[in-house]
Amino acid sequence: MARRPDSDAGSPQGRAATIRDVATRAGVSVATVSRVLTGNYPVAATTRTRVLRAVRDLDYVVNAHARALAGNRSKIIAVLLSNLTSPFYNRVASGVEQQAVAEDRLCMVSTTGGDPEREVKLVETLREQSVDAVVLVGGVIDGPEYREHMARLARLLDSAGSRLVVCGRPSPGENLPVTVVEYDNAGGAFAATSHLLSQGHRRVLFIGGDPQNTTTRDRLDGYRRAIQAYGVAEDPSLVIVGNQLPPFAYAELKKRLAAGPPDFTAVFAWDDHIAARALVAFREAGVSVPDDVSVIGYNDEQEAQDLYPALTTVSIPHMELGREAVRLALHRDEAAAPNQHVMLGTHIVLRDSVRPRINV
Repeated sequence: MARRPDSDAGSPQGRAATIRDVATRAGVSVATVSRVLTGNYPVAATTRTRVLRAVRDLDYVVNAHARALAGNRSKIIAVLLSNLTSPFYNRVASGVEQQAVAEDRLCMVSTTGGDPEREVKLVETLREQSVDAVVLVGGVIDGPEYREHMARLARLLDSAGSRLVVCGRPSPGENLPVTVVEYDNAGGAFAATSHLLSQGHRRVLFIGGDPQNTTTRDRLDGYRRAIQAYGVAEDPSLVIVGNQLPPFAYAELKKRLAAGPPDFTAVFAWDDHIAARALVAFREAGVSVPDDVSVIGYNDEQEAQDLYPALTTVSIPHMELGREAVRLALHRDEAAAPNQHVMLGTHIVLRDSVRPRINV
């Protein structure tokens, strides 16, 4: 009697499983197995599941490939940043490097330019280099295609003995072999907006950020929840989003100020860089901060302390984000679940750019 492809039999005794054994067990062609393992071509979800189950049951990837490489792993932690100029990315990457050194690993940095397709290609390349972990830093344009790509890459990295880590962004999906290290982005925005509202401000302008980016999404969520909590009617005209570059926010604010006096008494800027450009726009329009308008930022960059007035802002645990990403990725075997998720806290740093609203 012919043996069913999904029988419990493994590879022939005395040798490691081959790709043909996997194909036979899964009831597919060798080419299909190769496509699933490399991720270069689309494969039906049910077929992918059968192949991955066969890989796991036969210990094909773990035993014949990853375990064979175990003594020759690169001992590299790869970190992918949108760019090298942003202090946010630099400080998180510094945390990654600090912990990598402490764990006797090298840290390799590459940039994506904010391009999701380049990010995916880099992860695929790094998988072939047997890196210990790939750390993706910062917000991302979320969507079904991105989640599908990340889910596939997480599984492929895991099958090769590596680890996908997302840092400062949400998980790409449930029940994936991925490490997630976030900070309370929405909570920080809620606290910032609540601080302005507690000072008597009722018309708070939110400015900056790409509306499709996960970071903007969370900060807008916190902003809106605070407004609702204080019983203030939400005004869509007080939300200006488009992209996260300071020149965009500066131009939009200049246009609004040119139309007349500010129709708001406070600004919650997407980050400190946008807040800095807002201060310039107000100064050029003869609007005093904080006497006429209060301003609060996000990220607590060094720039926030050097501005005049010094900027009230939300502080992020940049270095700890990077350190925790590496710690969890390298010691994931100590966790009971295949997925790891840590949320770090944020807090407001009070300086000079916010003043109570009088006679409201």
